Amino acid sequence: MSLAGAPPHPSAADSSPWECMLPGPPSRNNFGSVDISASGLLAFPSGSSVSVVDSRSLQHISTIPLPAPSSPSSSPSAALSPFVTAVRWTPLPLSRDLLVTEPSSSHLILAVGDRHGRIALVDFRHRSVVLWLESDSSSKCGIQDLCWILFRTDAYILAAISGPSSLSLYNTSTGHCFFKYDATPEFLSCIRRDPFDPRHFCVIGLKGFLLSILVVGEAEDEVVVKELRIPTDCTEFVKLEKDAAGAGSSSSSSAPAAAAFPLYSVKLTFSPQCRHILFVTFPRELVVFDLQYETALSSASLPRGCSKFLDVLTDPNSEFLYCAHLDGKLSIWRRKEGEQVHICCATEELLPSIGTSVPSPSLLAVTICQSDSMLQNVAKLYRDAPNTPQTKDFDNPFDFYDDAQLLSKTHMISISDDGKVWNWLLTAEEIEKDVEVIPYTGEDSDAIASTDGINLERNKQQENLSGNKGRSSSVASEENTTFKVCLVGQLQLLSSTLTMLAVPSPSLTATLARGGNYPAVAVPLVALGTQSGMIDIVDVSANAVAASFSVHTSAVRGLRWLGNSRLVSFSYNQANEKAGGYVNRLIVTCVRSGLNRPFRVLHKPERAPIRALRASSSGRYLLILFRDAPVEVWAMTKSPVMLRSLALPFTVLEWTLPTVPKPVQNGPSTPKAKEATPRASDGPSSPKAVSSESTAASSDTSQDEATESFAFALVNGALGVFEVHGRKIRDFRPKWPSSSFVSSDGLITAMAYRLPHVVMGDRTGNIRWWDVITGSSSSFNTHREGIRRLKFSPVVPGDQSRGRIAVLFYDNTFSVFDLDSPDPLANSLLQPQFPGTLVLELDWLPLRTNKHDPLVLCIAGADGSFRLLEVNVQDKRHGYRPQHQTIKERFRPVPICSPILLPTPHALALRMILQLGVKPSWFNTCSTAIDKRPHSIPGASSSAGDLRRYMIDLPAIGDSVVPEMLLKVLEPYRKEGSILDDEVAKLYATVVNKGSAVRLAFAAAIFGEVSEALFWLQLPRAVKHLMSKLVSKSPLKPAMSATMAELDGAVMLTRIASREKSMPTMGKTDLTSQGQLRLMAFQQEELWESANERIPWHEKLEGEAAIQNQVHELVTVGNLEAAVSLLLSTPPESNYFYPNALRAVALSSAVSKSLLELAVKVVAANMVRTDRSLSGTHLLCAVGRHQEACSQLQDAGCWTDAATLAATHLKGSDYARVLQRWAGHLLHTEHNVWRGLILYVAAGALPEALAALREAHQPDTAAMFMLACREIHSEILSNAEDELGGSSAKDPPPNLPGLEPENEDVLVVGEYFGQYQRKLVHLCMDSQPCYD
Repeated sequence: MSLAGAPPHPSAADSSPWECMLPGPPSRNNFGSVDISASGLLAFPSGSSVSVVDSRSLQHISTIPLPAPSSPSSSPSAALSPFVTAVRWTPLPLSRDLLVTEPSSSHLILAVGDRHGRIALVDFRHRSVVLWLESDSSSKCGIQDLCWILFRTDAYILAAISGPSSLSLYNTSTGHCFFKYDATPEFLSCIRRDPFDPRHFCVIGLKGFLLSILVVGEAEDEVVVKELRIPTDCTEFVKLEKDAAGAGSSSSSSAPAAAAFPLYSVKLTFSPQCRHILFVTFPRELVVFDLQYETALSSASLPRGCSKFLDVLTDPNSEFLYCAHLDGKLSIWRRKEGEQVHICCATEELLPSIGTSVPSPSLLAVTICQSDSMLQNVAKLYRDAPNTPQTKDFDNPFDFYDDAQLLSKTHMISISDDGKVWNWLLTAEEIEKDVEVIPYTGEDSDAIASTDGINLERNKQQENLSGNKGRSSSVASEENTTFKVCLVGQLQLLSSTLTMLAVPSPSLTATLARGGNYPAVAVPLVALGTQSGMIDIVDVSANAVAASFSVHTSAVRGLRWLGNSRLVSFSYNQANEKAGGYVNRLIVTCVRSGLNRPFRVLHKPERAPIRALRASSSGRYLLILFRDAPVEVWAMTKSPVMLRSLALPFTVLEWTLPTVPKPVQNGPSTPKAKEATPRASDGPSSPKAVSSESTAASSDTSQDEATESFAFALVNGALGVFEVHGRKIRDFRPKWPSSSFVSSDGLITAMAYRLPHVVMGDRTGNIRWWDVITGSSSSFNTHREGIRRLKFSPVVPGDQSRGRIAVLFYDNTFSVFDLDSPDPLANSLLQPQFPGTLVLELDWLPLRTNKHDPLVLCIAGADGSFRLLEVNVQDKRHGYRPQHQTIKERFRPVPICSPILLPTPHALALRMILQLGVKPSWFNTCSTAIDKRPHSIPGASSSAGDLRRYMIDLPAIGDSVVPEMLLKVLEPYRKEGSILDDEVAKLYATVVNKGSAVRLAFAAAIFGEVSEALFWLQLPRAVKHLMSKLVSKSPLKPAMSATMAELDGAVMLTRIASREKSMPTMGKTDLTSQGQLRLMAFQQEELWESANERIPWHEKLEGEAAIQNQVHELVTVGNLEAAVSLLLSTPPESNYFYPNALRAVALSSAVSKSLLELAVKVVAANMVRTDRSLSGTHLLCAVGRHQEACSQLQDAGCWTDAATLAATHLKGSDYARVLQRWAGHLLHTEHNVWRGLILYVAAGALPEALAALREAHQPDTAAMFMLACREIHSEILSNAEDELGGSSAKDPPPNLPGLEPENEDVLVVGEYFGQYQRKLVHLCMDSQPCYD
């Protein structure tokens, strides 16, 4: 059977891109996987699906189910989709190569691994698999972790851990595996990429086994592997391993680490501040490991009161560590000044204990929002904007305007196994000295803490925290720092595995009190019963959980709507073994208020449990079916009353559905229903029933006039229909079918009743239907297993068929039949297997108001998901397709402002508009959604007239008409309010007039391109560094010359007297003020300070290799005396004694004659063999040949050390040559374009920078680069003239070399940019707006 409505994509047939789907809650079977893209898209697995959430607004965007593996078996269970165990977003940025290739969604590719060992590359825009990577389908070794590794400027490979100890590298273009590594008997746990070199990554094992791998190409011999080991206590793991081996399970031997040992977690992460530093958490230990020295620098044990470590996260903008624990706690660690030792300075709860269910939920995963950190960098650097508002809102995560005391501000996302996604705001700020500090009771005596918090007040029945932001606590450290953790957002998905599904089907009798002939409005709500006893209310118009009620303490076994505003549900538990029997619990829940009212409360157990509930469509009557006991009929008034007990051997009972409404002369009911539907829900936090009156509110007079009936079948196959009139029950006396209609070969197991038809299904697969008015009947056999459910499709006036039914079989498959057709079996819409999961329950969505509206099925899957499925009955290819048209307009409480989700041409258009500079008033809109938002930017906006007036200035490059055309293209998004949210728009308003560089950084940060954003933020400093060499009298020159004089030659040597003085007294370094900007360091004092900072970390290390590295560090920073002292301390029996002595002699010549004379005696013919240390470099330094020494270091691959040595000893063009060669290496070998570009600029190689951008096929960036450089150049010259008092210099101000207007390369860049603009406009005009 084909799928109708699948998108035009090469692999669309691999997976049905269901649009309306809510996943079940994640669990430990998903291995705690989570990933957040640099643009703010959160992806995490839920069962066999992947959910994507906007991390800023915490709104569910979409869920993508992974297709089931193809299997020759005919068993439905054989084609179930396995659990998704790993997800990773591609690091590829938004493609801008429009002149060579067509726009693509390569930036929205998601790598997904599952429990069967399959790896898929999923295109999130098309919701489909684009490539399956090679895998061994027979072994079914699950995927433990995934990681993207760079091997070319525009191409990544995928590293994957499969099974317990296998590491594989895949080509993501072909899916071919080109490298495998077997680490048996180790259990590999996780992979992480190095932020300083994206070709390099590390893999950690459960017992401390560490792999350091560098990928330089796609051949097997181009993968450099280094094996290391981190010492740790493995006693607990060895015991677990023995227990697992004793269990003797064959599957456990091939299971990944997270499956074999789910509560034994080992994770690592790279330091974003310091190269070669790893942070590793074992279950009871936090280790700081230095990859360069191949040794652990420090370790710390668990804080007191916390359970085992779950994960470790780093703050991109500060040196804080965040460690998650299995018990839901978060510990915050801070590095001691001058060493790589971390102390715990705060602990917090990530799972509030108030109002949660029992047992309490578990913390599965945590992650840091990188996009917020990058915007924080922009805000901190430009927070002195004159038009900055003076108000401060702590709940606004981008309110940086008066935060001088704020050290860190970080957004953290946590996920729990009750289906909740939590958004936490973590802040660290300096406190006043009069704040009371309470000692922290942890094991580390250096850590002190205080806690005071405001607990979250939550309704006991309705757990909905989306609007609560009051929880906070603070902990102070010795450095007078307080840490606060506030809950600023929450998303509720399905809370537990689904057991029941119910849709409202109110009838005419539900609204008789209002008068008229209109039927009750069907609200767009679906109730779902769960295994945990919760009832989730899903608003299908928003595809979100509108409310979650804690109703039962055990699984919800039955659920029905009473009208459209009340629910009735039941659960039961077995009484104690001595007394026996069952305790049945029946509860009526008001959807509006969330109040639960138990009824039929008995004080002792009953003999039989409740089997099912059947509510009449009006909600006035309820049938309670017991197992082997009479059926009770209840009147569901405000206080329910039992009307009668029917002691007949019923097998099934069903109330009649609402009759088909007939068009009336005064006006059809359709407009009324259509009018009410969009108002059915105001948001995901509280459901709104549209019907003004429920059954309980109807007048007694109106109720007594109403009659409802139900059909039944008995054990012997007999059929009947009863009527309920008021409080009386009587036989309907229908027109009976012929005697041959009743068959004794199959017990009736399912029934549906809508006047005048009764449809029945039995356990042998037969379907029979009977007209109770005329007595006519018919039947056919489905040739399937027994029938579990029968559901009539909703009908409206004008429908050609009123006998369409959905059939759920006992094998959890379903079909749709049309009983009005001559041959229902031949014309059936057969679905032998729902893709990837079994169907537990189904029902029709009763929202049709027009015969042209599609039919939509609600599906509760065995994987815990809830889906809407459109049944396409008009297409000749009969089939199912995703629901696109049922909900006329998808409702969201606020628009999703994620520019990365826009169609690629429109995203590029917005990027260009932000770069060129648009007035903040353009972001305003007159739509209702924006009017309700609290932080509107002042100013009016109108789409009439020349839109170029919204640009802050006409662009100095490119076509001046293009911005207006792009603004017209973006107008639909602006009206919708889905461009930037208010906080980000407010931030843009503060920086838009601060120059091109910051606007370019802002645009890059919005689209998740962190390295590019750092480049633009550093560009003004790099140009000033260049101008200090070009301008004869620069404001920077005195400070630079003083610093360099202090660091050079004899002055430096006399200043440094011992190793303890290796780092000069410079005061406390504010590392948190720079954060990620340290990745782009190029100035001499910055490189020198960074190297000096690392030296004390290694002073206590022992061993020859450590001494060699320490000597190397001391020489690079110019501390020769300390280096000689360390070299001469080498014992004579050491293999390094003679090379060290030789270097000591050479270096001592630059220190004192007495040391030289002493060392010369040792030199004679004793250097027998060479070693891996860089002795030649040190000898060159001793004789003052620093330029050659830097070249030798660069030849040896020590690029950072060469730059540090150059920063210490070289100036001017010599220093620039070192930077330029380093830039070429970064660009062509490490493929780090943006780091290479900033070094080119600092070295004055602007033509090389332009050439690099052209080679990278980024014409827009090349043009913006010229624009920003010229603007910064003009500003520097203007400031220089102001400092000179307006007097003109004798020499004309120099131009930036290589960027002169008449330069041929500059002219080519401008022409290239014009072609790019024209192509972009054409693509934008051809693309339709897409809001979600």
